[in-house]
Amino acid sequence: MQLISLRPSCNSNCSSLSRKKENVSGGRLLNHVAQKLKEEPVNFLKTMAPPLVAAIIAFSPVIYPPVSLAQTIDIQKGATLFRQACIGCHDAGGNIIQPGATLLLKDLQRNGVDAEEEIYRITYSGKGRMPGFGENCTPRGQCTFGPRLQDDDIKLLAAFVKLQADQGWANTETNGD
Repeated sequence: MQLISLRPSCNSNCSSLSRKKENVSGGRLLNHVAQKLKEEPVNFLKTMAPPLVAAIIAFSPVIYPPVSLAQTIDIQKGATLFRQACIGCHDAGGNIIQPGATLLLKDLQRNGVDAEEEIYRITYSGKGRMPGFGENCTPRGQCTFGPRLQDDDIKLLAAFVKLQADQGWANTETNGD
C-alpha cells in the first residue's frame, strides 16, 4: 500500500507543500500513521481555536439572552388581551380616533407615556378619548362600558404594548388564543 502525506518542503514558515510517497504494508499502517503524527504533530488547538472562539461568542446566551417560557406566555397573553380590548382603535399600534396618540414609540415618548407604568395608568383609568379598563376606574364616564380588566391583565397588556412599541409594531400576531 502506498501512503501519501503532505509535509512542509522547508523548515521555516513556508506555505508550499510537497508530496512524499512511502510504501506501507497493511498491518503496519496504523503504527506508521501514529509514528508520523508523533513526528509531525498537528497543532489542532492553534488552528481551530479562533473559529471555535468566534462560534462560541456568536452563539453566546450573553449576546442573545434566551426568552423564558413564562415570558413567551406573558407576551402571548398580552397579545390576546390587545386583540380583545384594544385593536379596534389601535390596530398595528395606530389610533383611528386620535391620530397623534398612537402606540408608536415616537408618539408615546412625545406624550410622556413611554414607560410601562404610564401605559398601565392610562389603560387602567383612561385619558382624553381613551376609556379606562380598570376594575375600579372612575369617573364612570371615563371608563369603558365593556368588560373591565383585572390588574394583572392590564400589567400584561402594558408590557405587550411597550414591547411592541420598542420593536416598531412589527408583529402583533400570536399562534394561538
